[in-house]
Amino acid sequence: MSWWADSNIQTRLMVAATLVVSLLMSALTFWAVNSIQQDARLQDNRFGRDLGLLLSANVAPLVADHNYADLAKLSREFYSRTSSIRYMIYADEEGSIYYGIPYSEAQVNSSLTLRRLMQLPEDFLPTSGSVMVREHTTPDGEVTDVFVPLLHDDQYLGVLALGINPNPAVVTSSHLTRDVTIAVFITIWVMVILGAVFNALIITSPIKELVVGVKNIASGNFKKRVDLPFGGELGELILSFNDMAERLERYQEQNIEELTAQKAKLETLVSTIADGAVLLDADLAVILANPTARRLFSWDSEVVGQNVLNHLPEPVQIELTRPLSQSAAAQEGREFRITLTGP
Repeated sequence: MSWWADSNIQTRLMVAATLVVSLLMSALTFWAVNSIQQDARLQDNRFGRDLGLLLSANVAPLVADHNYADLAKLSREFYSRTSSIRYMIYADEEGSIYYGIPYSEAQVNSSLTLRRLMQLPEDFLPTSGSVMVREHTTPDGEVTDVFVPLLHDDQYLGVLALGINPNPAVVTSSHLTRDVTIAVFITIWVMVILGAVFNALIITSPIKELVVGVKNIASGNFKKRVDLPFGGELGELILSFNDMAERLERYQEQNIEELTAQKAKLETLVSTIADGAVLLDADLAVILANPTARRLFSWDSEVVGQNVLNHLPEPVQIELTRPLSQSAAAQEGREFRITLTGP
């Protein structure tokens, strides 16, 4: 977690905001998908209830008349026409199964024949006439069980049990709920990361180039240009910077030309003076010296740019050191005279 400790407050706020938004959107997505799934399950339960009531209304008179042949025929037709029915079981008042699809009663009855009973749910009341719907999971998938009491003329005749296959959309949505929630969470983080990368490539990079350009301009390098192909306001900013740098470069060239011309004029003026003339800067370095001064002080070597006191004769150096230093410190011109006894 060293990166978290080294990150600034802006990065921490962005990460925290992204986490909150991603969790909120994932929760909303889970709630929406789960609500759709619950509605689909309710629709399946209603379908199973209505299907059981419809079938019981048709077979109850046949069961009352013990017309099991027509009961089997009608049940097979109903089973073959309705693809969502997984099983269909009939039991008598005692719960003994006498017919079912794909189950049926044994063809030969003997003392060795096992009696098959339907185990009804504990909270199911057959004589009340109410339909019970429940769901359970089998190795082949989920099944909706529908228990319908068979009543004819208010007489309880047994129970009809139907197994209904759930809607494929419900099964698919139940498997996708977690996947969709995780996908939404990851998608938000991917979008934020891509946005940060886009910001770094599209905005941060040209800004850094502009900062480098401004530093070059501040240091006197007016040849620096920012060559980045951007449009919009950022492109206008880059064009304005390049235009400013170009103008400053032209001004610098003009100033250099003017300074060169002024220096040439000054050199010409100083060289025409009959007396010795030496031009110094604030650090007492020699800027110009006319031929007369060079001859008087015996300056055979180049002294321009060097401290004048180091190249004066000792008597002159003693006389001029104090007044020249005072003039340089005061940054103003002064007139003073000294008397030399010899050249």
